[in-house]
Amino acid sequence: MLNQSLQILRKMQYPTGLFAASRMTVKTGYNLAWIRDNIYTTMGLEAAQKYGIVKKTLRALLDILLKHEYKIDWAIKEKPKHHYQYIHARYDPITMEEIREQWGNKQNDAIGVLLFKVGDLEEKGIGIVRNKNDLRILQKLVYYLQTIGYWHDKDSGMWEENEEIHASSIGACAAGLKKISKLVDVPKDLIFKGEEALNKLLPRESETKEVDMALLSLIYPYNITSRKQRDIILKNIEEKLVKEKGVIRYIGDKYHYRNGEAQWTKGLPWLAIIYRQLNKPDKYAYYMRKTMEAMNEKGELPELYYTDGKEHNDNCPLAWSQALFVAGLKG
Repeated sequence: MLNQSLQILRKMQYPTGLFAASRMTVKTGYNLAWIRDNIYTTMGLEAAQKYGIVKKTLRALLDILLKHEYKIDWAIKEKPKHHYQYIHARYDPITMEEIREQWGNKQNDAIGVLLFKVGDLEEKGIGIVRNKNDLRILQKLVYYLQTIGYWHDKDSGMWEENEEIHASSIGACAAGLKKISKLVDVPKDLIFKGEEALNKLLPRESETKEVDMALLSLIYPYNITSRKQRDIILKNIEEKLVKEKGVIRYIGDKYHYRNGEAQWTKGLPWLAIIYRQLNKPDKYAYYMRKTMEAMNEKGELPELYYTDGKEHNDNCPLAWSQALFVAGLKG
């Protein structure tokens, strides 16, 4: 199953090193590359010790930011007033150009997760940083988060929807700043402001969402919650969001709604990884079994199943889900 999943992932990687969110031929727009999806995909590849692919992907993401450095410079000088002035979360995986379509592209957690993973891999001795250009752009991302005031900046969050202050976005940025602080200069109060805002918001995700699958990111990979916060988040998600073929993102989610919220497969291996880290083998095994039951006959994990759990959408396989399954097997 491991080799099968790795083969599935390889078919989604472009020559640039970037991964499509789903199949390259899919007509839904998931043939494009998201910063966040690419980094979660590398987490599975890292667990499988495919370090060459991990380096190529993360360096491609740094190349995207270097290509758009002029835009980051503008945003550092003055907080953006318009959406297009923010760093975009989605790119053409061949040309590395921004996708300029208007949608919820203001996603601070994408910058946080990039800083986190680069810092994390450097810490582990898996060098991502090539030269002073990479260090310069990483330093500018720190200044960017400072200028936008990430700890109280309303963004579209992990699900690219309505703008509000999201715990998962604040946590990503605070965790990313902590990790990258060994490589570049990070003002200590920049991390403190994030942690303070996060603790005020938790265990909620936002003003409108009490329980949200995005909160799992604060436990894995970021490990930025207290034990009490972690336990409440897990309890809430398992009681209110876990379904037969996946985890709903939040109560009332209208994306692919069919008489009920869609069930996202990535929530199952995500919970498995967390429970293995918490040394709870029974719960780990339970969620890995549920993950395998959510696979199609080709061993692929789709983005989501509709509420009845019988039919999945066209975004199949989803790189993020497949990679978390690999991390669940190997991490």
